Amino acid sequence: MSMRVCVVGTGYVGLVTGACLAEKGHQVTCVDVDPAKVEQLNRAEPPIHERGLAELLKSNVGTRLCGTTDLAGAVRESDLSFIAVGTPFDGREIDVAQVRSAAEAIGAALREHHGYHTVVVKSTVVPGTTEELVLPILEETSGKKAGRDFGVGMNPEFLREGEAVSDFLHPDRIVLGGIDERTVQAMGQLYDVFEGVDVIRTSPKTAETIKYASNALFATMISFSNEIGNLCAALGGLDVTEVMRGVHLDHRLSPILPGTGRIVPAFTSYLEAGCGFGGSCFPKDVKSLIAHGRAAGLPMELLDAVIRINERQPREVVRRIQKHFPSLAGVRIALLGLAFKPGTDDMRESPALPVAQELLAQGALLKAYDPVARREAEKLLSSRDVEYVDDLWSSIDGVDAIVLMTRWPEFEALPRLLADRNPQPLVVDGRRMLDKREIERYEGIGL
Repeated sequence: MSMRVCVVGTGYVGLVTGACLAEKGHQVTCVDVDPAKVEQLNRAEPPIHERGLAELLKSNVGTRLCGTTDLAGAVRESDLSFIAVGTPFDGREIDVAQVRSAAEAIGAALREHHGYHTVVVKSTVVPGTTEELVLPILEETSGKKAGRDFGVGMNPEFLREGEAVSDFLHPDRIVLGGIDERTVQAMGQLYDVFEGVDVIRTSPKTAETIKYASNALFATMISFSNEIGNLCAALGGLDVTEVMRGVHLDHRLSPILPGTGRIVPAFTSYLEAGCGFGGSCFPKDVKSLIAHGRAAGLPMELLDAVIRINERQPREVVRRIQKHFPSLAGVRIALLGLAFKPGTDDMRESPALPVAQELLAQGALLKAYDPVARREAEKLLSSRDVEYVDDLWSSIDGVDAIVLMTRWPEFEALPRLLADRNPQPLVVDGRRMLDKREIERYEGIGL
């Protein structure tokens, strides 16, 4: 059954949520305070690089999907509203100012809404936020009673950047946290069009915690792998890729099924050493959970270590370059990959940034290339000693060293492109995606 949905916030999560729900047949209005963003949406132009998003906008804008700055009107004309605004981490705790503002505006709109309405938090918020912050604001500004006049719920997103559209349309789980059964039923109706998916019906606080626990687990796996990689490098005579391959073959990680052979789950990709994790989720969410635990009187010692290891990891990349040059002053270095992962132009917390900054501080001359993130990179890394180029060949032409920071598939061509070079540039593989046997001068994390 089709529902009328209002999505407050047209950032990464809000836009993907709105576009995918429209694709599933719901009538969706996306709300943003920025008229330029709204106009861009209504022209079906994606503001971010995300595979499949442009096609969804093209097929749904003007029919089941539109943008507006009129939040009150969008709420009044909908059955369910999502709060999908940003929750940045300020160093001590997440900043819920945008969540608060969205809740106040939705609550004010509910004064004029004469039917039952469900308000759902989609933003990532620490446990307790939905019931202890959003719900009281909605009651105060609407003059109505939660559970009687409107529902309040929490529905976390589990979207991987670069695969967000696919993840939303083909979810591995749907978590519905509601203050009462009526709220959960309303959210369940929205997701009835997703067949064959495990659905967890729970409280808002549990739903909030599931999101943080999921991201903290994967971040921990990455830092664990990097610590093992650094141990391999320190001991010598070891390669972390061989070590972790042996770990991956444990049947509890990659089961062997009769008739089909070994199954390699996607999560094992987090059990690989590299130059560290970045993006808008893992660093922020782990730090937020640490701060929230401390506020509750619980030191989060394991997660503290996860962050410390991750923040040190880019230094491993620089250290491996320094092994080959007495000084980096004037050394020409190609930086391949700027986004924190392939499939996105997101530069937030990208390990490429601290690596580039350290190389520049030591006097290196950088050529930087990323298939999609150049525009974002130029905002964050502007220097006369950084030359941005538009293709892989140009980036490696005439350089003394190459540093691979993002696992873009096109970088697999490096061994072929370097085969005839004399002398060979140093290649530092921060993602361990290349075959070390195919490159004359190779350095890799965990080797």
